Amino acid sequence: MSGNVLIIGASGDIGSAIATTLGQENYQLILHYNQNRGKINEIRTTLNNEQILTEIQADLSRDSDIKKLLTELVFPVEYIVFASGNAYHGLLQETSEKIMDNMISIHVKAPMIISKFLLPAMIKQKHGKIIFITSIWGDIGASNEVVYSAVKGAQNSFVKALAKEVGSSGISVNGVSPGFIDTKMNQHLSDEERQMILSEIPFSRAGKPSEVADLISFLLNNKSSYIQGEIIGLNGGW
Repeated sequence: MSGNVLIIGASGDIGSAIATTLGQENYQLILHYNQNRGKINEIRTTLNNEQILTEIQADLSRDSDIKKLLTELVFPVEYIVFASGNAYHGLLQETSEKIMDNMISIHVKAPMIISKFLLPAMIKQKHGKIIFITSIWGDIGASNEVVYSAVKGAQNSFVKALAKEVGSSGISVNGVSPGFIDTKMNQHLSDEERQMILSEIPFSRAGKPSEVADLISFLLNNKSSYIQGEIIGLNGGW
């Protein structure tokens, strides 16, 4: 396969796995990141330089940076993968409005604005795919992660609604809902907490970022051409 893919959040564990997999499959990459420039450099070492069209730094919790990202999108975009985000752990009554605003901007507002900006060209070409990495908590909710669960639930609803709106224009919109994946996002867990979670998963192990990347690869492939508006669980049966 080939085509230009914008990966929002390419410096995260899942985002970088997606970038590496798609680059090896000859997609042309536009890599967004916020702070972890080192991970972008690592991606470059694993791919041919011609696979990476450009890199864009932007803090998606800031309106000015969202606008900056849009102005730096000089290459046409056929596919968008939204893999950015960060979890927040804490009781709702102890969560500040600033954290709420940041989480909503990163997970909901920025993806809406970016999609709105890129959709007209996709619709004109009657070709394009938009994929969200959501979360199992967006499906079932999690105690002490109420805000994160809420914004991931919003992503799920956005996928389902937008899929209905743009399907007739040849644009596919889907989501991948990972369960317990072995990433830095779960490093706050104690060994006891980790083992408790693993004991609840029929496969008895955490998922791998590469397994998320493989599913993204499938959704970008024409073999997935009749999948629309789906939130696909990737959770080992959890």
